[in-house]
Amino acid sequence: MSTTATRYPGDCDEAYPEVFTVPPPQPTEAKPGQLTKAQVDHFFDKGYLIVDKFFSKEELDPCRKAIEKQVEDLAQKLYKGGKIKNLYQDKGLFERLSFIEKEFPGANVILHKAGILPPEFRAVWSNDRLLNLVEQLVGPNIAGHPVWNLRTKTPQNNASTVPWHQDCGYLDNESYKVLQPTAWIPLLDATAQNGCMEVVTGGHRPGRICRHTCCWADTWYVELPEEEMVKTLGVDLDKDIKLCPIPYGGMLLINNMIPHRSLPNLSNVIRWSMDLRWQDSSKPVGFYGLKEGLLMRDPSKPNHKIDWSPFVAVDRSVTSKQACNKGEKEDEFDTTIQGPHMMKWEMIHQNRHTAKVDKGKPFSNWHKA
Repeated sequence: MSTTATRYPGDCDEAYPEVFTVPPPQPTEAKPGQLTKAQVDHFFDKGYLIVDKFFSKEELDPCRKAIEKQVEDLAQKLYKGGKIKNLYQDKGLFERLSFIEKEFPGANVILHKAGILPPEFRAVWSNDRLLNLVEQLVGPNIAGHPVWNLRTKTPQNNASTVPWHQDCGYLDNESYKVLQPTAWIPLLDATAQNGCMEVVTGGHRPGRICRHTCCWADTWYVELPEEEMVKTLGVDLDKDIKLCPIPYGGMLLINNMIPHRSLPNLSNVIRWSMDLRWQDSSKPVGFYGLKEGLLMRDPSKPNHKIDWSPFVAVDRSVTSKQACNKGEKEDEFDTTIQGPHMMKWEMIHQNRHTAKVDKGKPFSNWHKA
């Protein structure tokens, strides 16, 4: 008797190698911040690029100050809600959230999913020099992607240790044929000790999505098994895994098809970082119709000013949760995360995050576009 292999909504037999390996026509005008030809070629050939020096302290230090305010606001919320007994105001940026976390486990998740985009973060995301660089990767029509993150990587915490994955594993299948570069920007020197990134160099070249599983450990993360990576992408994990330490002021550029992960934070300080994404503004963002991109540049509109209002008005954590949960009203101190990505793949591990997913909702109904 013949059997048919199980198919999951995220599965795709098609491949789009040219999307991730062929650079767009390069600008003819030299602009501040641009990469060299060798750097552009490295990004498209290897799937990643380390830029050791890009941002000044004057550009990134304000982001640290903005995070300090977010942590203060979170501490006050938890204190007034009776969740913690100490505000820990004597602790600095790189330790305060850890102390809060010890009193109220999951505090870092609340901050992570808050999605607050202060002016200091906006200034980095739309930095002219950075957009000049992004133009070399996606072309002159540039949109900010709806998925961006402030990473609250407290020490020895599974919730901030992200396993192997391709970014497309979290998005809908339209993303499989759209280049969406990410700038991963640490807000201190990121090392193997405090949990920097690793990539599987060249893993993007087939232009294929691998089959992921859900959810890893006690988290909301999907995971790409190493044996699946080897089978589908033909990589050699003994040779192709590259450690990517990044100094403060630098960044790691990756595309949305390269397998990557963050290492555990084995230090005694918080490894704060931001990940920001862009793409060609004319192409679908692949976020289940839950939130659109943000136009940042358009050559036909040389005087274009970014309108942040409609973008920040949509809370992607809320829309993602509403798309797939059981309709329960969320407690303001809830430390779980849900999203449509949880139903793209086989759910091999249940936990407190998946428990709130309405598994009876058809995946196709979640795409509101």
